[in-house]
Amino acid sequence: MTTRQIVIDQGLDFLQRVGTEQICKVCIMNGGSCCSGCVHLADGRGCTLRNTSCTAWLCGFLGFLLYETGLYQEWTEFWRQVPGRNYRMDNTPDIFPISKALPKRNLQFLSHELAEDLNALSLLHPQKRYILDLREQIDNCLDELFYWKSPEKQTAIKNKLRLLSKDFSRFNQALASYRKDTESSVNS
Repeated sequence: MTTRQIVIDQGLDFLQRVGTEQICKVCIMNGGSCCSGCVHLADGRGCTLRNTSCTAWLCGFLGFLLYETGLYQEWTEFWRQVPGRNYRMDNTPDIFPISKALPKRNLQFLSHELAEDLNALSLLHPQKRYILDLREQIDNCLDELFYWKSPEKQTAIKNKLRLLSKDFSRFNQALASYRKDTESSVNS
C-alpha cells in the first residue's frame, strides 16, 4: 500500500532526477507552460496544489526524453496503477495498492543537452510558436506510436520522430553515449 502524497513525491523526485526543469525553462521562455490556465497556479508562487494527474502528465519533450532512454513505458505503467487521475483533477484515494516503483536514474546531462538544443532552435527560429509547435508535434507522434501497433505505422512514426529531432545534435550525441554506457554496464 502507498499514499497519494508518496506517489506524487516519487513522481516529482523522478522528474527532478531526469532534469525536467531545464527543459521546462526553455518552453516557459518561449511562451509555453503546461500549467497555464490552471486554477491552482498562483502568481509568484507557482503550483499551490500538486496532484497525481499533473505529476503524471508529460509534454512532448519530456515524453521524448523518456522514450529515447527507454523509460517511457515504465513511467506510463507506474501511473496506470494510480486510480482517480483526470485532467487537472485528482480523485486519487489517500491510500491505495501499488506494485511498481519508478526507477532512480539521473539523466540531467541528457536534459541539459536537449534544453541547449531547444534553446539554440528557439534563437534560430525566433517566432514564438516554433518551440511550442515542435513540442506538440513530438507529443502527437508519441501518442500515435503507442496507439498504432502495425509495424508499417510504427516505422513511419519513428521516422517522423527522427525527422522532428534531427536538429537535437547535442542531445543525440549525449544519447548515443548514454546508450553505449548503459549497454556496457548491462553486459558486464
